[in-house]
Amino acid sequence: MRKVVFLAMFILVVAAFLTAPLASYAGGTVTGKVTYAGKSEEKEFLFSKFPNPKFCPKNPNKELVKGEKRILPTIQVGKDGGLKAAVVAVNDIEDNAFMEAYKGTDIVSEFCEFLPFTGVVVKKKNFHVENHDSDPDDPGPKGDFPGKKGVLHNPHTFEVLGPSSSTVFNIALAEKGSKLDKPVVLRKDKQGSILRLQCDQHEFMQGFYLPVTNPHYVVVKEDGSFEIKDVPAGKHKLVAWHPFAGKVEAEVDVPEGGSAKANFEIKKK
Repeated sequence: MRKVVFLAMFILVVAAFLTAPLASYAGGTVTGKVTYAGKSEEKEFLFSKFPNPKFCPKNPNKELVKGEKRILPTIQVGKDGGLKAAVVAVNDIEDNAFMEAYKGTDIVSEFCEFLPFTGVVVKKKNFHVENHDSDPDDPGPKGDFPGKKGVLHNPHTFEVLGPSSSTVFNIALAEKGSKLDKPVVLRKDKQGSILRLQCDQHEFMQGFYLPVTNPHYVVVKEDGSFEIKDVPAGKHKLVAWHPFAGKVEAEVDVPEGGSAKANFEIKKK
């Protein structure tokens, strides 16, 4: 009987020992909020100055359409100063396994809008853009109704660092369902560059993407709040970034199996 009890206790101890590394690997959670010390800002574009002036205003997001004008909300500030569309990321971990397995960044064009507006990319991994637009009311220059096949979009990407930028790729997507799939080539990511996307046909179609080297990132919620799970325990540097508002950094100490708070305030330039 003693042998049976001893064996049972031994099995329990071994099981606890084996599961301990898994619990350690789980890490902790970082929560917080990104706020902006300023007001919402936007740019206006006249649909009449760009192709497909009758199709593009059909965008179901009414925040983007005001009569004959297309609105590009560059900074959106919500309740209690929450900054919409900011990206928060741990920027002191280089996870080679994550970068190798990253499947790519997926973007779609719908009603003359690139979605999502902000996100992340991984260096040397593919950037996917798929054209979902077609305009059955566009007769074309010769009455050949090219719009039925698709609205022409020209996804043009730039590596941007401060005031300087350089083209990464520029490919026309002339038909609905057409795609581009190109690796993100960044030369200045270690210095803080980002990837900017704009349609050469429709200037108001824009998107912005932060390079990351690990899976610990998130695009904030509508109110600027965020939660990043499974961050390795210990001290880490985090960045809160927005393409028009700016970037701030903070240090956080993540407890094993617990949570840490990191609030960011981006001030108007």
